[in-house]
Amino acid sequence: MTLPRIAIDAMGGDEGVRVMIEGAALARREHEGFNFLLVGDQTRIERALQSHPGMAGASEILHCDDVISGDEQPSRAIRRAKTTSMGLAVNAVKEGAAGAAVSAGNTGALMAMSKIALRTLPGIDRPALAALMPTLEPHDVVMLDLGANTEADARNLVQFAVMGAAYSRIVNGFERPSVRLLNIGTEEIKGTDALRDAAAQLTEATARDDGGLALQFDGFVESDKINRGETHVVVTDGFSGNIALKAIEGSARFVTDLLRQAFTSSLRSKIGFLVSRPATELLRHHLDPNNHNGAVFLGLNGVVVKSHGSATAKGVAQAVNVAARLLEDRLINRIADDLGRLGEEALKRNGNGPKAAPNET
Repeated sequence: MTLPRIAIDAMGGDEGVRVMIEGAALARREHEGFNFLLVGDQTRIERALQSHPGMAGASEILHCDDVISGDEQPSRAIRRAKTTSMGLAVNAVKEGAAGAAVSAGNTGALMAMSKIALRTLPGIDRPALAALMPTLEPHDVVMLDLGANTEADARNLVQFAVMGAAYSRIVNGFERPSVRLLNIGTEEIKGTDALRDAAAQLTEATARDDGGLALQFDGFVESDKINRGETHVVVTDGFSGNIALKAIEGSARFVTDLLRQAFTSSLRSKIGFLVSRPATELLRHHLDPNNHNGAVFLGLNGVVVKSHGSATAKGVAQAVNVAARLLEDRLINRIADDLGRLGEEALKRNGNGPKAAPNET
């Protein structure tokens, strides 16, 4: 079977072409069957490929020297979708020239371009930005939405839960991932009407005799429990999710900076650092964002992965690996199947499903 290509926006990100090409080359070691469409300045890409000869034969270059800047408004970026490296990478997915697109560029512009070019899957009102976050357990937690939608009603939250569970089944291997809604408390009476309504819908949809949706709904979770590993998918609106994400990232940086100050404050502290270095290296590895890089726009009729703009080659490789796994495990089909089951349940709940045939005498 010929695997679809992955389109790489080689011009996006803080480090530009060199890091994007190096990251793609690292990812290909794990996914040898994939080829790449490298979108960007041909001269710079060819220069970068000289350091990765194995990539040259597995890549096609689509020349483009127009770039979306990091502070460009999405409305303006959309108008330049046909002339920029980001827009052409997304358009390659739309046209079937690639199965997925990876970019480290402007998040808002990437979301806007992707939504217009690829549209949402049937049954999805809004796409959501999902990412993996570290936990105390061996598995990561999938969290969405992280900024694509500042507001979300109950219907949106239920759709996010379905998409997040499908994503978790691929990246973490859980058959029925545990899903919780982010709330200010775990009691059923807590939260907004949208949260309580979404909880009721998910409870009903997962309580069917046939197993219902391929997820386990476990109620609400508070923000201080996101990284405990007690749940596999955390669902929220983009406004709350983005605040929670940045608070967690800021806390991680605070802890690492505090440890650095403590270990350099005196000679005794420096000796203590040498003794505890294996533990601190493990902590640094666990908190390194490059090891969890690759946010996904779930709900689109195509795979688009957003890499951190500051990602190293290792981080870019992680984002490309995410795109490859989602293609290999057919994420779009999984979401569509789950939405179909959710739709059938909604019909039954509303009394509009197919009626049983009368008994014959």
